[in-house]
Amino acid sequence: MKKILITNDDGFESAGLKALIDSVKDLGEILVVAPATEKSACGHSLTLTRPLRFLEIDDDFYKLEDGTPTDCVYLSINSLYADGVKPDLVISGINKGANMGEDVTYSGTASAALEAVLQGIPAFAISQVCNHNCPEVELEFGYELAKKAARDIAKKMLDGSLDIAHRTYLNVNVPPRHIKDFKGYKITKAGYRYYGNDAHAHRNPRGEEYWWIGLHPLEWEPQEDIDFEAVKDGFVSITPIKANPTDLKEFERLKDAF
Repeated sequence: MKKILITNDDGFESAGLKALIDSVKDLGEILVVAPATEKSACGHSLTLTRPLRFLEIDDDFYKLEDGTPTDCVYLSINSLYADGVKPDLVISGINKGANMGEDVTYSGTASAALEAVLQGIPAFAISQVCNHNCPEVELEFGYELAKKAARDIAKKMLDGSLDIAHRTYLNVNVPPRHIKDFKGYKITKAGYRYYGNDAHAHRNPRGEEYWWIGLHPLEWEPQEDIDFEAVKDGFVSITPIKANPTDLKEFERLKDAF
């Protein structure tokens, strides 16, 4: 049987993780390794300054104490699989909230898929976009459309009908709609998101200042064939993301400049 490694960045108790497991559990041998706590926006970070420990939750289901999604993939491949054995597919998600445009650089969900392709394993990250706030999405829409998308993509990648380039993963974003309103899949480019500053200063009872980083509105530059527009129009967006970030046009221009 095919071997599937599942992780996320919302933590091992996430409803999205449970939905993902349910959607692909009959497609192969499932191993789940997820962070013990939420690790949203941790990026492609490895833990190098302290030891990490697997805690078994159930058969083939572990949480990684204080680990990141990248830690989960890296350590699973190097410790939980037999020597020389690798999973056939890594799936990261289902994330609660969007991971579009340049947000993939922040995303622990996307970074787990990035780590997989660096290790030579096909992978995709999948996120459920929210209308306003994610608890409402879970209550109103659930993860049924995201489960369908995860299963459809996983089947294609496992049977070889979807061949992805070396060191490229798929970043999948699901619109906040009922499955009956699903318009189909669209291959997209990562869009250009607008960023601002949403930092909030507070003081504790001792008068010491502390800060909360907030959430930016989901706003972007309108362009054709981008992930934001596809999701807005009701499509599941599938964006191929390369691990190598070299700007080839700028590479040529700088050669002339120097």
